[in-house]
Amino acid sequence: MQDLGKVHQLIINLPAHQAAINLEVVVMSWIVFFILLVFGYLAARDKARVPRPMQVLGELIVDALYGLTEDALDKEGAKKYGPLVCALFLFLLISNWLGIIPHLEEPTKDLNTPLSLGLMGFAIAHYAGIKSKGFKAYAKEYFQPIFFMMPLNVIGELAKIVSISFRLFGNIMGGSIIILVVSYLTYSLVLPPLLFAFFGLFVGTIQAFVFTMLTIVYISVQVK
Repeated sequence: MQDLGKVHQLIINLPAHQAAINLEVVVMSWIVFFILLVFGYLAARDKARVPRPMQVLGELIVDALYGLTEDALDKEGAKKYGPLVCALFLFLLISNWLGIIPHLEEPTKDLNTPLSLGLMGFAIAHYAGIKSKGFKAYAKEYFQPIFFMMPLNVIGELAKIVSISFRLFGNIMGGSIIILVVSYLTYSLVLPPLLFAFFGLFVGTIQAFVFTMLTIVYISVQVK
């Protein structure tokens, strides 16, 4: 009963999502930025015909994401939005993996991070739609198939932000709570390291990919 009480107290004391700036999330995000800058530098420096391992890894990631972007949009769209897609995926991937390192936390475990990225994707998608179709044709789509469906269409678009943000947040936060509970029940002997590997590496990678692909799809729906 004491262990369960400790777990309950720890869950209650998890970082609250308040209006104030969460310095831990800011610091963790800057650590992610630093890791990405180092990776980009190592992957891009001294490019050679026979590439080094970091160059190979960077080219594989960029080529795969550009290919997915081109399939959803087109070659012109891939050139325009490919850098955004690569940056978004790598940021989410490293953020989700960061919790594996002792004393570090995932920035995506705070709702503000996935919600901000969801709002960013929403704004970019609708800006791209207006630029591609023109404002009149863009606005007309909200009144389809009949004019009084407009409120439902608007709510449907806003629901995309909630869906994409809370999916990422729920999976990362849920994994942290499961690891926390199991750690106290098993005294951190066997299962927690396996759970860290599963939720940090596997689930973290899947969620980063899903979030990125949904962002691509939202942009594709708006521009076509």
